[in-house]
Amino acid sequence: MKQPLGVILAGGLSSRMGGGDKGLLDLNGKSILSHVIERLEPQTAGVAINANGDPTRFSNTGLSVIPDSISDFPGPLAGVLAGLDWAAAQGAETIVTAAADTPFFPCDLVPQLMLATEGMQNPLALSASRDPQSDKLWRQPTFGLWPVALRDDLRTALQDGLRKVILWTDRHNAGLVEFPVGRVDPFFNVNTPDELAQARFLAEG
Repeated sequence: MKQPLGVILAGGLSSRMGGGDKGLLDLNGKSILSHVIERLEPQTAGVAINANGDPTRFSNTGLSVIPDSISDFPGPLAGVLAGLDWAAAQGAETIVTAAADTPFFPCDLVPQLMLATEGMQNPLALSASRDPQSDKLWRQPTFGLWPVALRDDLRTALQDGLRKVILWTDRHNAGLVEFPVGRVDPFFNVNTPDELAQARFLAEG
């Protein structure tokens, strides 16, 4: 399998943070988005940002900004579809998605997802992490490997009203990769001012 393209999902409404782009918030001297880019770029063949509204707010990244093609903010699957359409135009076979508000995701995210989809006709896999207290396994649907070959299937599902990532990925027997939780949950994301303060503390460590 060729190295996938990377798509950073930044299309959320950030309602719990009071609006605006969570990824542009400062995390110890640079934006959360900058931390995400630095982790994703070395693992992929190129990176773009999925975001709606004025794309110039991301101009300092130098990355392409691709908006949703489905209206009314239908959620992360719309960002995945936008990424798949962007990748298809470049002749790519797959994309890997990462959330713009999750600065500590694994540095081996892409190779582990690729390993889990070896032999699949349509390589599709999601990340997961286990809660150390409850031992419950949580799927992390915004961190996944997605095949360009399924983009029309996804488009149809979205047009039919499907919004939950897991419902669509289960239809296609997606693989699941569990990443260990160490000192920091690799999928810790910033949704509130308190979580931003916690992320700053974790980043210092």
